Amino acid sequence: MTFLEIVVRLAFVVAAFLLLPLLVGQLEHKAMAHMQARLGPMHAGGFHGWAQLIADGVKFVQKEHVVPTQADRTVFSLAPAVALLPYLIVLVVVPVGPGLVALNLDIGLFFVLAVMSVSVLGSVMAGWSSGNKYALLGGLRSAAQLMAYELPLVLAASSVAMAAGTLSLSGIVEAWSPWWLAWQAPALLIFFVAGLAELHRPPFDMPVADSEIVLGPYTEYTGLRFALFLLAEYAGIVVLCALTTVLFLGGWRGPFGNEELGPVWFLIKLFVLAFVVIWLRVSNPRLRADQLQKLAWQVLVPLSLAQLALTGVVKVVAM
Repeated sequence: MTFLEIVVRLAFVVAAFLLLPLLVGQLEHKAMAHMQARLGPMHAGGFHGWAQLIADGVKFVQKEHVVPTQADRTVFSLAPAVALLPYLIVLVVVPVGPGLVALNLDIGLFFVLAVMSVSVLGSVMAGWSSGNKYALLGGLRSAAQLMAYELPLVLAASSVAMAAGTLSLSGIVEAWSPWWLAWQAPALLIFFVAGLAELHRPPFDMPVADSEIVLGPYTEYTGLRFALFLLAEYAGIVVLCALTTVLFLGGWRGPFGNEELGPVWFLIKLFVLAFVVIWLRVSNPRLRADQLQKLAWQVLVPLSLAQLALTGVVKVVAM
């Protein structure tokens, strides 16, 4: 691979990182406006509220940057970047088509899971550095939630890796077959739910619940720093939906076997899953902190272990 080719691939990754989260954010504005009869997001700019996302960006830019007196300024400033950048790094190894990946790693799945777990440090850093007890409580809740849901997430992904016989994301897509939708369905559900919990998306948003603990670790953030945390959330949605597509839904593979349309099928699957994420936010109440932990340890972990055992049995029988 030449230096120019590396630069071009990385440029495409950065462009996707900047564009796709904004499209998911716009989709959320419109979907929630229709589902909850919200009139505001449907008027900005005229036709169907096309300028709502732009209006939000202008609002964040105009807000004053406030740093609490008791805050650790260095950590306080770095936290949004720590929360956001891991998702950019993950996109580097996600294949969107045959050979269309910036960096094809043989241990791509291991790399992705390791890097994604770093993003929670942004919430912990934000809560600790703010000099605010509400923010610190939110940061600790974020860490506790990550610890609970990281295990079923990894076990569900391990089930797919065992079924495919490889840790390469491209290799998993190539090994995928439609019948995986049946016997890997529990792993799909576990992975998706655990991913939502790690992103603090409703109904798993207790650590950042504004009505309970004043937006948790982000309580003291304003302006563009706060906007970066929101962008990290939408970037996380993109990464979660992309990984779910690659691991469980055949990635770029479509129903007609036309590899030229691989990126199109990949994006269709990604945005369908993103719509499901938004739908869950609109239609489900927030879980309590104890319910979050019980769901992880008493439901998802046993199910993921059972799925892992099932995958082992199927692989042995198929040999």
